Amino acid sequence: MAFLDNSGDIILDAVLTDAGRQRLAKGDGSFKIVKFALGDDEINYELYDKNDLRGSPFYDLEILQSPVFEAFTNNTATMKSKLVTIARNDILYLPVLELADSDNSNTAGIPLSGDADLAGTIPIAADANTVGTSGASPTGLSATSINFYDASTADGVATAIDQGLDTDALPPSNTIPVDLYEDSYSIQLDNRLLSLTDGAGNSVDVSFVDDDNIALYNVSAPSNMIVDNSTNKSPGNSPIAGPRGSRLSMGFRSSTDVLTSTYLFTRLGSQLNLTADSGNTYYYIDTNVRITGLTTGYRIDIPLRILRKQ
Repeated sequence: MAFLDNSGDIILDAVLTDAGRQRLAKGDGSFKIVKFALGDDEINYELYDKNDLRGSPFYDLEILQSPVFEAFTNNTATMKSKLVTIARNDILYLPVLELADSDNSNTAGIPLSGDADLAGTIPIAADANTVGTSGASPTGLSATSINFYDASTADGVATAIDQGLDTDALPPSNTIPVDLYEDSYSIQLDNRLLSLTDGAGNSVDVSFVDDDNIALYNVSAPSNMIVDNSTNKSPGNSPIAGPRGSRLSMGFRSSTDVLTSTYLFTRLGSQLNLTADSGNTYYYIDTNVRITGLTTGYRIDIPLRILRKQ
């Protein structure tokens, strides 16, 4: 939905989401709008200029004159920055989500790779042939040279997300306010490539798959995917500098197409020579996993690179 102010008639441009169209198509009268979300993706708050010589009415003029997006149906690109209402007016810091293994400690999952061929992604091995063994001449990805996740078995945690107040102004020994604590998450994943597991090899039930093949998973505590990280009071052990909230851990399983064929790799991906594996050639597909906290609406995208050895 988009609110378009044309300095005259007020236009409300609305389109239904995939789930909304599906429910409306039932035609049984069950379609009702019971909740909605607001977002400000197109607004750049850095345009606020408190030094404008014309006075305070002009400080936010450029922001108010920013063009507003028209409504569109691509759920992977819209509503990236959802607005949230918090009744209290004494909040100085809002919680964020951070990659728990971003310090390359590999204690909470596979870190973002520092390898030149895989930089800035979490490497995912698609099948057993791609998973190498340790040694000087690995037959595939090697745990001795590159940290990677084996999606053919989906055994273990691929990535973990820490939630909390990332500020040095508050020590981690403080307790995060209850209304800023995340205990429910929405996870989006390309259903053609991967499915979600709980980090112990168990499949997670999918809530919805839209017409773009994006699978939506909703997980809530109590769950072995969500643990209370607020007791983690040490200054280290988390990318969150201040009070911690929950930690979300997850794994991934290769889809049948990714596991058994190169079709999607040749259609959606490309090839690279992996220096760490003696220059051998790999197919790869780049994708993301998107995690949204359902309490605060904060969202983070984690880049994944799915590799299949030729």
